[in-house]
Amino acid sequence: MFIQPECQWKQENGSAMHQWIKQQANPNPNDVDIVIYGALLSYASGGSTKAQYPTEFRKVWPSFQSYNLDEQVNLRALSVVDIGDVAIHEQDRMLSESAIEAAAENLSIAFQKSFTCLIGGDHAVTACSLRGIKNAFPQDRIGIIQIDTHLDARNQEEVGLAQDSPIHQLMAAGVVEGKHVYNVGLHGFFNSPEMIHYAREQGIHMITLKQMRRDGIQLTIREMLRQLMYEVDRIYVSVDLDALDIMFARDVPAATPGGLTAYELFDILKLIGENEGVRHIDFVYADPKEGMLRPETVKIGVTAFLQWLTGIQLDHRNRISKKGKVTP
Repeated sequence: MFIQPECQWKQENGSAMHQWIKQQANPNPNDVDIVIYGALLSYASGGSTKAQYPTEFRKVWPSFQSYNLDEQVNLRALSVVDIGDVAIHEQDRMLSESAIEAAAENLSIAFQKSFTCLIGGDHAVTACSLRGIKNAFPQDRIGIIQIDTHLDARNQEEVGLAQDSPIHQLMAAGVVEGKHVYNVGLHGFFNSPEMIHYAREQGIHMITLKQMRRDGIQLTIREMLRQLMYEVDRIYVSVDLDALDIMFARDVPAATPGGLTAYELFDILKLIGENEGVRHIDFVYADPKEGMLRPETVKIGVTAFLQWLTGIQLDHRNRISKKGKVTP
């Protein structure tokens, strides 16, 4: 089901990211806080191709240390394991998506106490992952926080390939209800009136970037998480890197003017990590239509990932403090 990633590191002690994240095919679930896996599926060029982002994501690990100076936390306290990439079929989209779905289901069952993190690929992998999680927990109500410039709710029967319609797929299949979908980062001239009308009909919560900045990003995210914690059993976060302003992600195909700054994205991910109800996350849609990913774009994505881990570690530390133990 999983293959070894193209980028592998010799396991050794140290504080650099590639030293403290373990690359193991079959880790003991009881020893894992966060499990990472990749999905090498991309439709960026119009057909099924091999996604660059999971491999490039791993390549920059030596550039990052485990210590977050801003928050004064050491992420080495977390057990993070990279189990590799889903074995996909580059020429068969249906088989590839089925493989990702099965992988997400198996991981959700095997690592029930862990957080799962999927590195894509385009947004099609989000629908695959969520279907797998729903298969694993059919009785659970699932909420989605989608960090994105776009609603991604177009009718797949009308648009063909699925990269811009994962939310429509999931609602049509009964995996999620529209009222449990929160889309943040919307702005500008990048969603059709028809899609906006459909989202309103389905009860999707559309939170524009202008609204978030006016009300305060921290307050907006905390309130969204609070609402979802009352309504669902588990929360899934999808981070589409086209939510970033084009100045921060020049090679992301659908990046636009007026999007999130890198700093805003980092703050959002830290807040999300602090909420225990968020059990699953993905980082998707970084692959350019032509050429290679810029290292700066990849590093922004990895920093966002580390900010999410920072939130998880802060939450752990706060829980220990509340129990009256000494916090290191």
